[in-house]
Amino acid sequence: MRFSILGPLRVRDGDGREVRLSPKLAGIVAALLCARGAPVADERLIDVLWEGDPPRSAQKSLQVYVHHLRQALGGPSTVARGPGGYSIERSDGDLDADRFADLVDQGRRALGEGGAEPAAALFREALGLWQGPALSGIDTLPVVRDEAARLNELRWTCTEELMGAELDRGRHAEVVAELTALVYEHPFRERLRAWLMLALHRSGRSAEALEVYRAGRGLLVEQLGTEPGRELRELEQGVLRDDPSLAAPAPGRSAARPASGASAALPLPLPAQLPPDLPDFTGREHALERIHAHLADAEPVPVVAVSGMGGVGKTALALRAAHALADDHPDGRLYVDLRGAEAEPLDPAQALSNLLHALGVDGAGVPDSLDARSALFRSMVAGRKVLLVLDGAASEAQVRPLLPGAPGATVLVTGRPRLTGLDGALLVDLEVFTPEQAVDLLGRIAGRERVGREPAAAERIAELCGYAPLAVRIAGARLAGRPEWRLDRMVRLLEDERRRLDELAAGDRAVRASLALSHRALGEGAKRAFRLLGALEVPDFPEWAVAALMAVPTDKAQGYIEQLVDARLLSIAEGPCGALRYRMHDLIRLYARELGESDEPEQERREALRRAFGGWLWLAEQATEYIPGPCYATLHGQALRWPLPAQEASEALAEPMLWFDAEWQAMAAAVQQAGALGMHEAAWDLAGCLEKYFDVRGRFDDWRRTHESAISACRAAGDRLGEAVLRRGLADLTTWASPQGPGEAMSGMRSEAQSVLEMFRDLGETRGVADALVMRTWGQVSRGEASAAHVSAEEALRIAEEADYLGGRARAYHVMAIAAYEDGRMEDAVACLEKALELARLLGNSRFEATAMQFLGAAQALSGRVETGRYHLVRSLDMARAMGDRYAEVFSLMYLTRLYIALGDPEALPTVDKAIALSRRHGINHHLADSLGLAGEIHLAAGRTGEAIAALEESVRLWRTRGWSSFLAGVLETLAGAYEADGHHAAADRARREAEELQIPAQGAQGAQGAQEAF
Repeated sequence: MRFSILGPLRVRDGDGREVRLSPKLAGIVAALLCARGAPVADERLIDVLWEGDPPRSAQKSLQVYVHHLRQALGGPSTVARGPGGYSIERSDGDLDADRFADLVDQGRRALGEGGAEPAAALFREALGLWQGPALSGIDTLPVVRDEAARLNELRWTCTEELMGAELDRGRHAEVVAELTALVYEHPFRERLRAWLMLALHRSGRSAEALEVYRAGRGLLVEQLGTEPGRELRELEQGVLRDDPSLAAPAPGRSAARPASGASAALPLPLPAQLPPDLPDFTGREHALERIHAHLADAEPVPVVAVSGMGGVGKTALALRAAHALADDHPDGRLYVDLRGAEAEPLDPAQALSNLLHALGVDGAGVPDSLDARSALFRSMVAGRKVLLVLDGAASEAQVRPLLPGAPGATVLVTGRPRLTGLDGALLVDLEVFTPEQAVDLLGRIAGRERVGREPAAAERIAELCGYAPLAVRIAGARLAGRPEWRLDRMVRLLEDERRRLDELAAGDRAVRASLALSHRALGEGAKRAFRLLGALEVPDFPEWAVAALMAVPTDKAQGYIEQLVDARLLSIAEGPCGALRYRMHDLIRLYARELGESDEPEQERREALRRAFGGWLWLAEQATEYIPGPCYATLHGQALRWPLPAQEASEALAEPMLWFDAEWQAMAAAVQQAGALGMHEAAWDLAGCLEKYFDVRGRFDDWRRTHESAISACRAAGDRLGEAVLRRGLADLTTWASPQGPGEAMSGMRSEAQSVLEMFRDLGETRGVADALVMRTWGQVSRGEASAAHVSAEEALRIAEEADYLGGRARAYHVMAIAAYEDGRMEDAVACLEKALELARLLGNSRFEATAMQFLGAAQALSGRVETGRYHLVRSLDMARAMGDRYAEVFSLMYLTRLYIALGDPEALPTVDKAIALSRRHGINHHLADSLGLAGEIHLAAGRTGEAIAALEESVRLWRTRGWSSFLAGVLETLAGAYEADGHHAAADRARREAEELQIPAQGAQGAQGAQEAF
């Protein structure tokens, strides 16, 4: 067996075939491999399998899992049982991490012997084994996480040593670009920054080297409040005086090396999104020569725009050129389908969101406006060798925001129109094939020997196809699927005008005629599948979607799908969970839709779509129950459900999160289409099912977009239940993850909650009423209305108890604690949070459990139970990090900071700095405002009044957009003290007066002050 852990876990047998493992079995393998040969005790494996919450049958279940693992790996001897536990049998060289370590050791030995060149080669070979972060996807599991972190640090250390070896070789000019990218991704790595300065200096670019130092110093001072280290400072001085010791070392000698040992995050996996190159690509030699010549000479950002009629091969040409250029663009290959031929092309803002996600920006880290997204994208690719393919552009206006602005990137654009408005772009207009090229393509698809036996018939087929590549490809596919046919039979079919639409060579109609030929070769069932798929406006789909459209069993639909794939009317893609998915090219979809509109009654098309939407809804409402997230009442409408057979459903939903990963884009598109067609219940129910997934994955843009679309459909139809359900979730999103801007988010929460409350009351939906009351309580608390908030929270609890609504009770206790805290009743707050935590565990909702735990820890610390509070805060921080929940992580960091401040612990500043950095990165402005206020307190206490004022002023600006009076007043009081200490007495008076005017209830202020003193 061969094991790969330098990236996602992979297991291959002796023949190189991948052994597919369930998530549980993968966790066991990872834990055993991470032990590096030592046995792993049962207790540790149980911890891996159930992450600290094992069932009573855990020991027996572990034995069952080990049995299945042995079967998967080839027999009982593959997993041995010894006195200390289980171990996995493997030989030297079976584990890629061992090969990596061996190569690194060889590189270090070579370097120690003065062999920089072989050392660099060995380091690069070692790094080439990596396919992403170690054990990615399971690196948060107990036992696994520490080893994954160790391996990742080794990878980073190797990267540093590689750069040092390259400098020793005198390749300073060659590594400037690579070091620039590394420093950009890791700006606080002083060792890398020093090497970049050294490489620039040795390349005769000393001014740039000094600018790299100044930029690094500015970051360190501004964000960390510290000066660069001695090594970097001395290097700056050496560059300034052109110190001879900084010159490149003579051959055979090694340069002095900076000390290693500092840790850093690894670069994100580089995007490699190019679809596969066509193995039977034909012709276009001249076009490829022009493209490569232009890209070699053009500056600063070369752009090629390929245009032509539908089906002429624009995408095929762009991908052939892109794959040829891939090695010249080591920093990533990005691909976006702009859907220019569809009725609604992809919005540039959404395209930028997809690109930013591919580059590692997630959730609220994606800016709101198009201009801001474009600016962030350009910043992230500046100076990096990135290849960008923009496929199917509708216009120059769609493309311009997506173009990089600095040298290093290369852009290939395709589109039907000639994009003459793209300044400096090479315009490549594609025409149909020459006769020779068309015959060549036919031979590649149908078989060269076959075409060679009937050359005249082959030429006639090419002629009847109008030499259009797509038409030739479809004709070849039909022949390949009918090996018993002679080519002259296909000629007779094409010459019959009743079987071939006229004027195959007449511009755009050539593509339509070619598609018609392929369509007519299909069986009746496949034809109907094709027509109905044309009505479904989703980017991709699973097999069952065709079954739902046609109201047939999935195995029957599979036969139709195979026919469509054979005719190249569908393409195959693999989804995140390994299941096959299918895509229909935009030109083919337009043609299929045209046929459907002429041949399928409108009502039948609508019912087909209703069934497809119902399939997604039936699966989604089951999958969403296993996604941790807000404890809202699960409320559904009366939209049609299309149940799948039990076995198919079980396979599809084996991993609910992965299922959503595969389906969310199709579901989001279905929400839009269902709403546009007046199917409002399907639209809002699908959108509601996506809520928790979007929350956990941080896809706030998509959450907002689907909800707003479905709400519009509900309003148009007068569907108040759907509107209320979606406004409930959208209010949370808008309040807690809204971008910075004018207005008061918490006041918005209060008013929106009141509207939703009235809607749920009118509908008689008591669980929704409880949810809305909790929302309203948050808004009241934020305005200092502690008494009203307490009444509202008690009403929410009473209604939830009457409705036997466990999640509503948990949320009510949670917000009741917040109201008690604001009112100075700390012990009541602790009691409520203990109850909320107990209910969260009964719910089995790990996300809300972490939330309740972090609030409980904060309250306990504030009430004087410092160690208990610290325990809960640290535990909640671990849980948040394990789930990838940045919002909860920042909250825990903030309250740990408060604890450290009260205890005089020097960890306060680095902890709050982490909170600030995470808040900025993910756009969590509520927590950013709070964290900045804490940073201001720390700086003020240390006498750094300038830094205190800067942090506090930004905090005040943010709190004005949030609308939480007590927090704003508290920061204003601190800011007044900072102004006073800095000698700005008038500004101090103004800040103090504003704080007093906010009229915080005296009891709450005194209670909170008393709690602070109790630390």
